[in-house]
Amino acid sequence: MYELIKFVPLIPLIGFLTVGLFGKYLKKEALIGGIASGAVGISFVLSLIIFFDMAGNSPHNPYIVPVFTWISAGDFSVNISYQADQLSILFSLIVTGVGFLIHVYSIGYMHGDRSFYRFFAYLNLFIFMMLNLVLSSNYLLTFLGWEGVGLCSYLLIGFWYDRKFDGVRITWTGDAANKAFIVNRIGDFGFLIAMFLIFLNFNTLEYTHVLDSASSQSSVFYGSGLMTAITLLMFLGCTGKSAQIPLAVWLPDAMAGPTPVSALIHAATMVTAGIFLIARNSVLFALSPVSMEVVMIVGILTAFTAASIGIVQNDFKKVLAYSTVSQLGFMFAALGVGAFTAGVFHVMTHAFFKGLLFLAAGAVIHGMHDEQNIKRMGGLAHHMPTTYKTFFVATLAIAGIPLFSGFFSKDEILWLTFSNGGWFAWLILATAAFFTAFYMFRLLKLVFHGKERFDHHKVHPHEAPKTMLFALVTLAVLSAFGGFLGIPEALGGWFSGHPNMIHNWLHPVFSDAETIILKYAPVHSHPAHIVEYLFMLISIGIAVGGILLAKKFYEDEQWAMPRLLAKKFKGIYNILWNKYYLDNFYFSVIVDPLVTTSRNLLWSVFDVKIIDGFVNGLANVTTSGGQLVRKIQSGIAQNYATLMIGGIVVILTWLLISL
Repeated sequence: MYELIKFVPLIPLIGFLTVGLFGKYLKKEALIGGIASGAVGISFVLSLIIFFDMAGNSPHNPYIVPVFTWISAGDFSVNISYQADQLSILFSLIVTGVGFLIHVYSIGYMHGDRSFYRFFAYLNLFIFMMLNLVLSSNYLLTFLGWEGVGLCSYLLIGFWYDRKFDGVRITWTGDAANKAFIVNRIGDFGFLIAMFLIFLNFNTLEYTHVLDSASSQSSVFYGSGLMTAITLLMFLGCTGKSAQIPLAVWLPDAMAGPTPVSALIHAATMVTAGIFLIARNSVLFALSPVSMEVVMIVGILTAFTAASIGIVQNDFKKVLAYSTVSQLGFMFAALGVGAFTAGVFHVMTHAFFKGLLFLAAGAVIHGMHDEQNIKRMGGLAHHMPTTYKTFFVATLAIAGIPLFSGFFSKDEILWLTFSNGGWFAWLILATAAFFTAFYMFRLLKLVFHGKERFDHHKVHPHEAPKTMLFALVTLAVLSAFGGFLGIPEALGGWFSGHPNMIHNWLHPVFSDAETIILKYAPVHSHPAHIVEYLFMLISIGIAVGGILLAKKFYEDEQWAMPRLLAKKFKGIYNILWNKYYLDNFYFSVIVDPLVTTSRNLLWSVFDVKIIDGFVNGLANVTTSGGQLVRKIQSGIAQNYATLMIGGIVVILTWLLISL
């Protein structure tokens, strides 16, 4: 049954080739969208078949399915081969399941677009690349998918390349695409160097061989400089792909792309690639306590920073973008404290509620004729009741309200951060969770409640088409009930002896890493369940407090309290409004000096005067020499005769003298 795994990425590739090559001849949008959506849907069904077979067998070791030899040079050989285990199948289900819903949604959202078929071709190509990333059995094929999703991200962010975009030093959607592509290349360089070090020391790029070797020699590798270098370089790649400090600046500007792109790439799949890479290499990270601490610190700082910025944003999609960055910070914090399963669990629940939030935002923007400023909305619950209800469910989930999906995964991260990372790390994450509840219900209040603040003569809000609503309702159900797969042990779980289904499912993948952590790291005494209950209540109180504060602040249509606070704490407000000046810092310290140096030194001096001067100088010498020689070829016979006689005289004179 596991042999089916090689068809999971193949079918979206066929869909990409079919739609990309023949889409402009198919004409009918329903046919194009059906082919692209069907390709992803079939991959989801195949992944589901493998999942049920794996659930029945519960294999401890991964199953490798080779396809063909990709590279063979001397002792070096890499196959196109796929790895079927609990982690890869879970990510495959997320990618294809949520991806299928977004494809169906896009049929309605992209209706009438002049490049309709090109959009779906790009979506299928992205799914193919993402599946290669999560299903590959070796680092090199993962890197191919890693770079592939970066390319697709560039193509999809800049899909509406002729549209303007309001960003920091970003004017067009093409600029936003360039920014995402370039920033990601910085992180990708770290991943590439990490692969070189892995091959140099393990003489293979196969996951199973590298991880088994590292685990069996844990006493040699634990805390070593080599393992720290490999994991920190790998984490640099993760900070780029998953938008963490210091490479988080690209994702908010990536909102320039169509909303389905934001949902697919920047909420449910691509940005979680960094989480997948650390989870896949959990053994290597467990062997480097320094790297684990760095991952935790970066995750916590990113969660807090992005959540605080989200409080003051007025662009619908940018609020959700900073929310995504913040939630990714929660996932990295979990990985950093050794809670690998909790981090992956939050990937799943986040795919549900954040995918829903973006798609609902797209439905609002679609119904508001491309308006994205939340201050020009209001009262849309009456015009878009289904969209409002689904958005409300997702908002409750991300805020961490029981018993919605986000409650289980976020509460587990907060609890394990306190248990393994200390109270200060917990406090920062808890503050970020409070901000999350606040800005999400601020968003809900300004968009769907209160008086209507849009121009009724120009804007006529309406409910989304059925293809879009189908995706919203399905994700709303998953956002509401998906968290029950990870009921914590303290609450009893599903059955006696099986307290947490997601933990039991992923245990074979993370067992070696957990063993290493228990063996070498200081043993923390786990508090009693009563303490966990207490922190669970605190977590709920934080979420409810954020919700009530947002409700109080924005109950008044004049927003008197937020305006008063913004005026009173103007310095803090300006810092948040300018996103901690991170973009300004990068442009001032890196981009502008590079541009200035390139223009004033490398181009105007080195290129124009030295390189061009040398080449043009040779050309001028050749031209001048040609001008001199040209005078000899006058075309007058008398001149030729004179030159001949002169030459004869010179030759005779030389002969006479030489005698």
